[in-house]
Parts: sequence; C-alpha cells; structure tokens
Amino acid sequence: VQLQASGGGLVQAGGSLRLSCSASGRTFRGYAVGWFRQAPGKEREFVAAISRTGGYTYYATSVKGRFTISGDNAKNTVYLQMNSLKPEDTALYYCAADNRILTSSIRDYEQYDYWGQGTLVTVSS
Repeated sequence: VQLQASGGGLVQAGGSLRLSCSASGRTFRGYAVGWFRQAPGKEREFVAAISRTGGYTYYATSVKGRFTISGDNAKNTVYLQMNSLKPEDTALYYCAADNRILTSSIRDYEQYDYWGQGTLVTVSS
C-alpha cells in the first residue's frame, strides 16, 4: 500500500491543522494507521494511531485532548485533527500503516511496514 500524507503548513500557536493520510493500491481496511513525528535533532516519536478494526484510538500523552485521529473508509483516508497547536508540535509528520501489527506495538514506529513521505508542520509562537 502506498501512503500520501498532506495538510501540513505554518500556523500560529493555538491554531489548528488537519493532516490527511491517503492510501492507494489498496484499502486501509484491516490496517492499523499511525501518525508519527520527528523534529530536527530528535528521535521519531509516536503521536496517534487507530487500530486495525478502526474501533480503538491511541494517543501520546503530549497530544491527548488536543489531537484526534479518525478514518473515512469511503475516502480511504485517515485524518489527524490537531487543535491548540504549540510550538513544540513543530515537526515533520509521517503516517504509517501495517496489517499485522499487534496492539501492544502500535506505538512502535519500527513495527510499521508502510510509510508516507511526511508533511511539515510549523507552529510559530
């Protein structure tokens, strides 16, 4: 499956952005989809994920209550709605997918087989 991430941009602190992760080649059905981010000089970190069934969502502590992950099967797209953005949210955001990942590993970026190219989010103070 090929993934395309989009929706990044420059926003002021307190603002919102919605990232999209679109799949081509096959449907997202049966795939867990995760969002990860990497800031300059830092390790890639988990942001949010939606389970293979679509019934469960998971969030990093730093974004819980501000970010929401959701899926639209008709559009074969997973979204990351980001509200109340902070300068520390500035990073390159990646979406990833996998159809064999276990729930216990859903926060581990090394467990995902398919990756999008990344979309840059910059939050100014």
